[in-house]
Amino acid sequence: MRLSLPDASVQPHDRSSYTSYKILSEGFGPGYGAPLILATETGSKGADLGPVVAAVSKAEGIAYVSQPQVSKDGQAATFMAFPRTGSQDEATTDLVHTLRDDVLPQVNGGDGVYVGGPNAASIDFADDIGSRLPLMVAIVIALSLALLIGLVRSVTIALQAAVMNLLSIGAAYGVLVAIVQWGWLGSALGFTTDMPITTWVPMMMFPLLFGLSMDYEVFLISRVREEYERIGDNRQAVTYGLARTARVITAAAAIMVVVFGTSLLGPDVAVKQMGLGMAVAVLIDATVVRMILVPAVMELCGKANWWMPGRRTVQPATPVAAVAVGEENRV
Repeated sequence: MRLSLPDASVQPHDRSSYTSYKILSEGFGPGYGAPLILATETGSKGADLGPVVAAVSKAEGIAYVSQPQVSKDGQAATFMAFPRTGSQDEATTDLVHTLRDDVLPQVNGGDGVYVGGPNAASIDFADDIGSRLPLMVAIVIALSLALLIGLVRSVTIALQAAVMNLLSIGAAYGVLVAIVQWGWLGSALGFTTDMPITTWVPMMMFPLLFGLSMDYEVFLISRVREEYERIGDNRQAVTYGLARTARVITAAAAIMVVVFGTSLLGPDVAVKQMGLGMAVAVLIDATVVRMILVPAVMELCGKANWWMPGRRTVQPATPVAAVAVGEENRV
């Protein structure tokens, strides 16, 4: 998954911003709208930026480098470097990292030169989000495990819930990459071109989807647990819990899918990505995960579903007693 902030190049083609981008890119190249601003402190005696400018201009992927401009007090100097590719291209991201890690450190005076500007700032933001996303995922899972163990009194069920939630969210990320980044059916859903995923979308999606998934999980498992404590039979408890909650879960999920899907009707590509990812995740979670995978895994685990350190195992009731209790409850 590549992350970036959307610019005019990925906007609907009927917008004036895209028309302006197209005119500029055809006349000056796609990198004209994604310049890199290089800045440095020159000191009281000034500094010769000639070697730095020459090294940057020779870097692969650079189309043009402007002449340095020194501030009025002589303390700072800047110049601009225009890449051959646009801000949404992976090559531009690689170029920024190459300049910082390889080109500038190897030239005399390049250690004090910084690569900035809106384009570089967008790349830095994407890198920060990508590096911190695993930490956020770990914290959310750890907190949810603690809460779910306290609620259902089962370590196995809590671990199952965490894994299943990750499956549905991971599937949503995959569909989002396939449609938005790879272009599969992208034009049919309103994405005019292949583009990276908007930087903030994965980080916003994960806690929201994890919360919705856990809501469905708690609703299903609470019913199963009630039945298991009543009769002590895992298979019957899973069957009963699924039968009692399936319609409610799928109906609630259908409403959410429709609500999130309406974002595809708008023009903003970032909002459309968010809505698409949320709709796909809820659809997969409420159908494949909650209705198929969770009951199947619980059936396979058997009595191990209800393992909790220090807790006594519930003894199954006799078939006659179970039926009698069930009939009494129905009355």
